[in-house]
Amino acid sequence: MTESCLIGAVGPVGSGKSTSLFPEPALDIIGLNPKETFIINIAGKPLPFRGWRNIYSPFDGKAGNYLTSENADVISKAMSYVSENRPDIKNIVLEDFQYLLSFELIEKALRKDWDKWNEIAMHCMRVLNVGRKLRSDIKTFVLAHSEDVEGFEPTKKIKTVGKMVDERIELPGLFTVLLYTKVTWNESQKKTSYEFVTNRDGVYPAKSPYGMFKELYIPNDLGYVSKCIDDYENDK
Repeated sequence: MTESCLIGAVGPVGSGKSTSLFPEPALDIIGLNPKETFIINIAGKPLPFRGWRNIYSPFDGKAGNYLTSENADVISKAMSYVSENRPDIKNIVLEDFQYLLSFELIEKALRKDWDKWNEIAMHCMRVLNVGRKLRSDIKTFVLAHSEDVEGFEPTKKIKTVGKMVDERIELPGLFTVLLYTKVTWNESQKKTSYEFVTNRDGVYPAKSPYGMFKELYIPNDLGYVSKCIDDYENDK
């Protein structure tokens, strides 16, 4: 097994997850180099980036850096192919990961048996396990929606379906880095601030190795995140 890095970016719709992918000088976002990035779009919605169709070309089984699919087998095979045959690719992005589970649930909604929950969990794990076992120079970024968890101390979690994935798998344990989005409004500047939370702060159950990030809150910039990971692993 190689030591591929699994990185999660979790948050509600419109909280800056997708924006963090793309180089955007106007927002001071480094982003991920499109020439080194392969995006798997599970929901199939257009990417929120001007001119993205000119940068990300459809994957034809060999060439291309963009795939739309909600099928766990197709996604897993594409990731493995990239790892084995595309040395130019350093980043794989799973966009809207939670739809991998919810779309399958809708397809099987009329089934009354419990096996459907096992199948959904199996397909979820198949994709994440492939992401954990890719080439050591590939980072797999998993972008997913969050949901609130009520309790003595309200917190947040990766949005899933049913109890099988949450209770039997414990998804956060699979990630080297698990970031949560935080959006705040600055009244004096009349400006919205988009950030990633790098470790627990009482509300967001984020995690990262000690010393990887200098701040608890960082810009929502996966390029910056990638650099911090590289610096940490290479002791810079």
